[in-house]
Amino acid sequence: MKNQWIVFLFGRVTVKVTGKGIERLLNTLMRNGIHIWNVKRHGTDTITFKIKLQDALSLRHLARKSGCRISFLGRSGAPFLIKRMLKNSGFLIGAAMFLLIVFLLSNVIWGIDIKGAKPATEYQIRQELDKIGVKIGKFQFFVDNAEGIQRQLTNNIGEITWVGVELKGTTYHLQVVEKNEPKQPEKLSPRNLVAKKKAVIVRMDIDDGQKMVDKNDYVAKGQLLVSGVIGQEGEEPQLVAAKGDVWGEIWYMGHVELPIKSAFNVYNGKEKRKYSLLLGSFEIPVWGFGKPEFKDYKTEKTIHKLHFLKWELPISYVDKTIREREKYIRTYTEKEAEEKAIEMARNDIKKKVDDDAIFKEEKILHKKIKNGKVILDIHFKVIENIAVGQPITKEIHE
Repeated sequence: MKNQWIVFLFGRVTVKVTGKGIERLLNTLMRNGIHIWNVKRHGTDTITFKIKLQDALSLRHLARKSGCRISFLGRSGAPFLIKRMLKNSGFLIGAAMFLLIVFLLSNVIWGIDIKGAKPATEYQIRQELDKIGVKIGKFQFFVDNAEGIQRQLTNNIGEITWVGVELKGTTYHLQVVEKNEPKQPEKLSPRNLVAKKKAVIVRMDIDDGQKMVDKNDYVAKGQLLVSGVIGQEGEEPQLVAAKGDVWGEIWYMGHVELPIKSAFNVYNGKEKRKYSLLLGSFEIPVWGFGKPEFKDYKTEKTIHKLHFLKWELPISYVDKTIREREKYIRTYTEKEAEEKAIEMARNDIKKKVDDDAIFKEEKILHKKIKNGKVILDIHFKVIENIAVGQPITKEIHE
């Protein structure tokens, strides 16, 4: 019979018929629209066949008129399967509860392991983790992901330079790099100090080596500042690693174009949360249905992987935060625009110099307002260490 899955859904029965009027019964069944299949003969007065569960009552009525006796040998299909499951519902509920408990426990934080931090720093990290909700006994999908935890720890704890966060099973592993770690003594081979930029010398703090330039001298890029070859005339020269700082005055040129009016988006504090399950690329909403009523918004999505014991399941828990944005027009006065442009130019120059460089002077060379923009050309006078090591090779020594 075709559409066996439909028959399975509604149930089927195996029937045994005995008597002299078997052929007459089969004809009667066909005339009354009762479908039979898998008809098998067992001797001259006995056959078996299958019918749908819903036709079983009609079969009894028709069998009485034919003089045949019927009996039911077997039952199968969804109705009988459900009935058996209901009989064993206690076991099924217990098994389901066990799997649910194991699943939930597999997604709870059971350990936080911190390496590379001093006891005081580790205590501070644990305090910060507690503030952001990363604590033992908390469900993993109610806390931020590893990248978010790493970002918050780095931003909120000044004693650490970097922290790596990794979730393995039910334990968060943190690898910490602290600031102000003692530097290993640098082993230097014989070298000179040369200028890495053209500059005017303003100060020299030399620890070792022979000075080759003086204060107020103009030096070009690559020029020798401090020699690593020392010794008196007539003596065998001695090679050392030249050490020290040579501070030079350098001029930098900055060009900035800043709009007096600028539009940008800001959050107004209104937000909506949505939760869903992600199976492959298919997302199933769980809470927070419909489109947000905000005209302009930005959606931030956090995906939490779900686990069962040590295995990562192919299903994830998705937490979406939808924040409403508003357009804001910022307008500078001419003086404010000038100050902001100078600050932007200074920050751009800072990217080109060392952290210990000193901004000594700044001078606006050219200023104009055109097409709603303040345009500035600025000169910056910067004092920075221009000395850089250059190994002494045999050719240089000779």
